[in-house]
Amino acid sequence: MTNSWETDNCAAMKAHYAIYSIPQAAALWCGVPEEKIPTILEEAHQLSATSLGRSIWVHPDVPCLEPRSRAIAEAIEGGSLPHGREDGKTVEDGDHVAYERRHFFGRELRKWMKKTFPNDKPAFLFDDIEQQTHSAINADSFRALQADRDALKNRIKNATQAYRKLREEKEKIEAERDSLKAMVDNYSTSRKLDKADNSNRSLLSQSIYWSDLGRSAVEAIAAFPTWRQKQRKIQKTGNLKDWLIRDFHVKEREAEILKKVLSDIFPELN
Repeated sequence: MTNSWETDNCAAMKAHYAIYSIPQAAALWCGVPEEKIPTILEEAHQLSATSLGRSIWVHPDVPCLEPRSRAIAEAIEGGSLPHGREDGKTVEDGDHVAYERRHFFGRELRKWMKKTFPNDKPAFLFDDIEQQTHSAINADSFRALQADRDALKNRIKNATQAYRKLREEKEKIEAERDSLKAMVDNYSTSRKLDKADNSNRSLLSQSIYWSDLGRSAVEAIAAFPTWRQKQRKIQKTGNLKDWLIRDFHVKEREAEILKKVLSDIFPELN
């Protein structure tokens, strides 16, 4: 496990107490990587050998070094950016510091830059949040907006989860509904078939042939046990058939039907 004190480079603290020269701050402001600053400063040269030009630096590969070092130099000259010598300690008014030796604290540069160039927020002075914050919005307001955004994200996440749960419940209810509908449809179909069957039965009852056959079947079922006791052996195509034709006055075709009815009721005929 990594301890927080092993990874915290105290960037904000360093920027606050860091001491910069004019060309060094201008180069960092231009976005020159910190490890390349020594090389860039060795290659840079002063705009002129006299007066304020000694505080303004030029480099062929870093075109913005000149205007930004000029802005810093003029701020020092005009008194809007407190400065000192190499130790950064601010000198009193009227105490002249050689142009090449002029240095300042990062906190003073940051304060001046926020006022003079509110939309410029270089990484060596401003943290990630401050770099993303518009000049009209301070860091606290930005953090509040971030908190609101995070809260909205959580609400969206919760709403999405609730929606998925409702959708699952909806699909379950729809499945149950479809199942019930199928049961109702099957019941309705069955009722229709029953009605049709009853209707057909009603029509069938009007048939004299069917009524006579049914009556013969009932009489044969009632008489069979007594007749069976009188027989030594039952032959379905012999004495049983003859008995049905003789005693119930049916034709051979009807006798075959009655034999099947008796076989369904009396196991010994199978």
